[in-house]
Amino acid sequence: MADIIHLLPDSVANQIAAGEVIQRPASVVKELLENALDAGATDISLIIKEAGKTLVQVIDNGKGMSETDARLCFEKHATSKIKTADDLFSLTTMGFRGEALASIAAIAHVEMKTRQSHNELGSSISMEGSTLISQHSCQFQTGTSIAVKNLFYNVPARRNFLKSNIAELRHIIDEFQRVALVSPDVAYTFYNNGQILFQLKSSNLKQRIVGLFGSHYNERMVPLKQKSEHVNVYGFIGKPEFAKKTRGEQFFFANNRFIKQNYFHHSVMNTFQELIPENALPSYFIYIDVDPKTIDVNIHPTKVEVNFQDKRLIYAVLGSSIKKALAEHNLTPLLDFDTEPGFEFDFPANRPIRPPQITINPDYNPFESKQVEKSSLQREANLPHWEKLYPSFSEYPDQAIQSSNFTSDTKSEVDISIRNVMQSGLKYIVSPVKSGLMIINQQYAHERILFEKYLTQYQIGKKASQQLLFPIQLHFNLSDSEIIKQLLPDLKEIGFELEQFSLQNFVANGTPPEITESQIHPILEQILENYKSSKEFDQDRKVHFAKSMARQLAIKAGQRLKTEEMTQLIDELFACQVPDKSPGGQAILRILDSAELDDKFRND
Repeated sequence: MADIIHLLPDSVANQIAAGEVIQRPASVVKELLENALDAGATDISLIIKEAGKTLVQVIDNGKGMSETDARLCFEKHATSKIKTADDLFSLTTMGFRGEALASIAAIAHVEMKTRQSHNELGSSISMEGSTLISQHSCQFQTGTSIAVKNLFYNVPARRNFLKSNIAELRHIIDEFQRVALVSPDVAYTFYNNGQILFQLKSSNLKQRIVGLFGSHYNERMVPLKQKSEHVNVYGFIGKPEFAKKTRGEQFFFANNRFIKQNYFHHSVMNTFQELIPENALPSYFIYIDVDPKTIDVNIHPTKVEVNFQDKRLIYAVLGSSIKKALAEHNLTPLLDFDTEPGFEFDFPANRPIRPPQITINPDYNPFESKQVEKSSLQREANLPHWEKLYPSFSEYPDQAIQSSNFTSDTKSEVDISIRNVMQSGLKYIVSPVKSGLMIINQQYAHERILFEKYLTQYQIGKKASQQLLFPIQLHFNLSDSEIIKQLLPDLKEIGFELEQFSLQNFVANGTPPEITESQIHPILEQILENYKSSKEFDQDRKVHFAKSMARQLAIKAGQRLKTEEMTQLIDELFACQVPDKSPGGQAILRILDSAELDDKFRND
């Protein structure tokens, strides 16, 4: 039988490897920017056209390459970063695998120009699908320029899976921000379709964050610094009052390399747990420096997944450093352990010392007192226990059980003419039904009511907008601004009248009628979060808009309701098409039948 195993050609092998290394235009941006940093560049330009589908070009003033290196860099596993396996445990560069340029050249048209400072002429190379098209000498400044054109031209299936230009540009901005944050001493200019998106000068870390995310971050951040024998943690964290519903401003860097680490994110969230609203995310820019020998970055070609030798130690140091930073800026209560207030007495020095005295009644005879009725004594003794058992009635007298009429032809469980309702824990509505006791989550119930209301309005094209007396300015980071810009026509259909007057700023001239001025930004943030987290957002935007509106405007847990409001809420809930599930899929109500209630009182 003939042999069937054979070696793949380099062009095919590179194209297969490109599937892991180069997933979208943002991957090209990441690899080229990191190469520029490794070359010692102090000024880098990024040029993008059509969200990187047509052109991704990076120009730097680094040390450049010789004629031989310029050709060799497109070969697989050709690198100047490491020489032996031991070098993997002492990495100080961004790249080291030698796969990026070979993978890019396999799926795009690549043009490179480079020159070293001591050479009069540079080298120009053109590659197409791992094939060398031309190589010749050229005039060029010191440094390197790499232009990647027609990405995935020979992999149409991969090109068809690319998202819209807005979505791909957002990923490019994310990668640009990650690289720019690890090199604040490097100047960057970012062009998109001929327009400057970012122009960053060499600066310190705080100025770099402000340059990327806006001047208002100058007052929103708290410095973070904690150094120990094994780990050094520093950076900035956002103040709790500026926590957002949207993701995108949470950054971890290990040895000046962006990483994704859910374990450390848990440490941050655990520290902020009682300082920020539920489902809110604080901003943080946290840098972790450890011995390169204690970290493994050679897990995935993207190098964003890393392993630490002692994750628990870093977790603890991270949490304590955040607590310390917040306490130093009076953002959390700070305990003073130097004093013991329980033992402080103001005792005058000249006051005479007297022994304690007891006053007694010599005429008291316990056998001559009147006998207290046993039943009265028992009632008085039991009274505190009954008050403890029913605290809600004493604290909220207006929450006493009252009757109200309610009828429903479609819901047999609540098909009664007279219903008693009460609120429990300022979170649940409790009402007796035929089979037992019905408990309703008031927030989820109101979300369902509002969701179906808004969705019906959007589907029938019923547009309503209230004009604001004074327009409100809204600020978003650049990535979110691109999303809002894309959604402007859809937002207008539901009543939001927004105008963009700069790259990151919008003006709200009108809103849907039910929305107050303070709710505009939270609702838009909820829409942005749904856009980022849902893959089906583009398929039915009106559903996601209705969910966002309902979630922000619904009655929240902790809000006291009158009997009439609870009755109306139940009436509207059972008029919904899906009264038992919230828009997010949570259960709205539960019925405890008589058997379950009997079990609660049955002896073990």
